Amino acid sequence: MSEMESKPKKPNILVRVLALLVTAALLIGAVFLVANRDKFNLDALKRWFEYRNLKTSDTGEAAPFSHAGGDQASFAYLEDGILLSSSSGVRYYSFSGSTYVEEVLTLEHPTLSAAGATGVAYDVGGQNLFVFRNAQEVFHLTLDEGNSLLSARVNEAGWLAVTAQQSGYKGSVTVYNNTFDKSVIQINLSSTFIMDAVLSPDSKTVAVLTLGQSNGSYESQVRFYHVDEKEPYATVSLGNLVPLDLDYESGALWVTGEDEIAIVSPNGKETATYSLGRSYLKGCDLGGDGFAVLLLGRYRAGSANEVVTVDSNGEVIATQTLTSSVLSFDAAGRYFSLLTGDTLTIYTSDLTPYSTLEHTQNARYTALSSSGAAVLANAQQAWLYLPN
Repeated sequence: MSEMESKPKKPNILVRVLALLVTAALLIGAVFLVANRDKFNLDALKRWFEYRNLKTSDTGEAAPFSHAGGDQASFAYLEDGILLSSSSGVRYYSFSGSTYVEEVLTLEHPTLSAAGATGVAYDVGGQNLFVFRNAQEVFHLTLDEGNSLLSARVNEAGWLAVTAQQSGYKGSVTVYNNTFDKSVIQINLSSTFIMDAVLSPDSKTVAVLTLGQSNGSYESQVRFYHVDEKEPYATVSLGNLVPLDLDYESGALWVTGEDEIAIVSPNGKETATYSLGRSYLKGCDLGGDGFAVLLLGRYRAGSANEVVTVDSNGEVIATQTLTSSVLSFDAAGRYFSLLTGDTLTIYTSDLTPYSTLEHTQNARYTALSSSGAAVLANAQQAWLYLPN
């Protein structure tokens, strides 16, 4: 080699050491932040990024805007707005009150389901269904005469499972992908009634809830299907449980009954239950990550006197006596909210208060986001609340 040729330069040892120290500091910092999530309130940082252009008051409330739903409206939180359904139709608003989409039509039994950025509004017993995402309507389904909608549920990935009464069958479930350009699978049953269906978070499995007879008695079952196969790979009996609601998350299917919560593994071999004992169910929300919120009462008539949170093993996380009537409640992420009287309280699953808002402007409804932001609404107005 010629002396004139330059030799490869060795990396500066100081630069290498500095790079190693910076990498180590970032890793340690990330672990520390995750371990101290509650103390450093990473969700507050997330809310700041999501709503930094939204003006709020000192109490964390955005300016209320008028809605067209009346006092029988129901609301859902989407990542970029508020979805409203009422007897007069469906509206999709921005958080500042601008109308993204409006569908004006008569709905006998308006119902909402939402997950992440996607929301679905439909008429139970009717033929119309609408899906919304990213400030627009992305899908509209109208069933043929003689068929009727029973349930519609979206998952976080935006996939849709529609349960309907179809002519010639006792029930039908149709799964659509998140572009709604085609149906992925349709399951038709003639021997047993289909009550509901829900997709797994990874969109690979659909759980179908059926109601039939066994040895002369009613029996509920959960049938698990891969979305590319029309035969169930697992079937689990829930006995005589009367299903009221269901959700698929944290690797399990949660089913609410009148007197128990059943948590079913998709392998069909493991089931955990939480029994209400002598209490009566006044309300339940399965939207939290790995926990259910139950409102319980001592008597069949009257309001709830206790709130209970239950984990995926069917074990009680925490309980608390209620001193006021609950007007509305919701669960999302690691939080759940209780609207009582003129106060909104947001809790973590162990019933630790996360944020409290007094004087809620006569709000009668709340819907929660996974970051802790909450939609509040009354008969005339709706608005967003951001915990400080």
